[in-house]
Amino acid sequence: MKCPLGRRRIFHNPLVFCGERLVSRGLLEFSPHPEDAIFFAIMFRRVVLLSLLVVTVVHAQEVKQTFKVEPLRPVPELRADALKAQPPVEQGDFRKPDLVELIRVDPTLKLDIHYASTNNFLGTPLYTEARAFLQRPAAEAVARANRKLHEQGYGLLIFDGYRPWYVTKIFWDATPPAQHLFVADPAQGSRHNRGCAVDLTLYDLKSGQPVAMPSSYDEFSDRAHSDYPGGTAEERAHRELLRTTMEAEGFTVYPSEWWHFDYKDWRQFPLMNVPFSEIRSSPGE
Repeated sequence: MKCPLGRRRIFHNPLVFCGERLVSRGLLEFSPHPEDAIFFAIMFRRVVLLSLLVVTVVHAQEVKQTFKVEPLRPVPELRADALKAQPPVEQGDFRKPDLVELIRVDPTLKLDIHYASTNNFLGTPLYTEARAFLQRPAAEAVARANRKLHEQGYGLLIFDGYRPWYVTKIFWDATPPAQHLFVADPAQGSRHNRGCAVDLTLYDLKSGQPVAMPSSYDEFSDRAHSDYPGGTAEERAHRELLRTTMEAEGFTVYPSEWWHFDYKDWRQFPLMNVPFSEIRSSPGE
């Protein structure tokens, strides 16, 4: 088939545009008009570069889940049972819940919500939406920590925030008893259920990539402990920077998980079992 644009050789290039064909031949053959060849070459290069950039950004916000647990029962069965159950009844004078979406408080926070995908320790989605909420005071404290980290070239990447109680029950019922140290007992509830716990890590502002830590997120091992002495000096330094920055804003690290931080006022908020889709933020957001 004859090229409708003509077959004049203009300049060397690894790409050949000929009608609807793009063939690697070593020479670029175009129309008699050099400006056409230059235009198509530049536009194609821009599309390729833009595609690579998009892939890089998406990948930068996803930390691959390497640790997996074989559920004791199929997760759909566990979900059905958990949705029928009720959180424990609490006695106390609790503050009125005021859950706010983190990216509305600080749009520069990055999200990688593992439990909204198969990229989690159970290998199946637990959330229907990739969103993160906290009680307003805790959310504002996270935003302050994020701004401080920006001054040092880092930002916060959020894995999880508020977690409905029924999901905590799924975790507990799915996990073998020997590993219950790493999941909350639904009979007591989780600080995530109160909207006062956040799972997060650091990412580099220049590259957009999460920094190296002594363990992966949600890894049920000694490497996940906040005082684990192993790993590289760089990994431990990153972990310490995250910890000191969060502690300065009123959070306390959970000893078994370097990524888990509890806000100081967690006892003041009740256990909650509200799905993300039913959360209605107050006008102050």
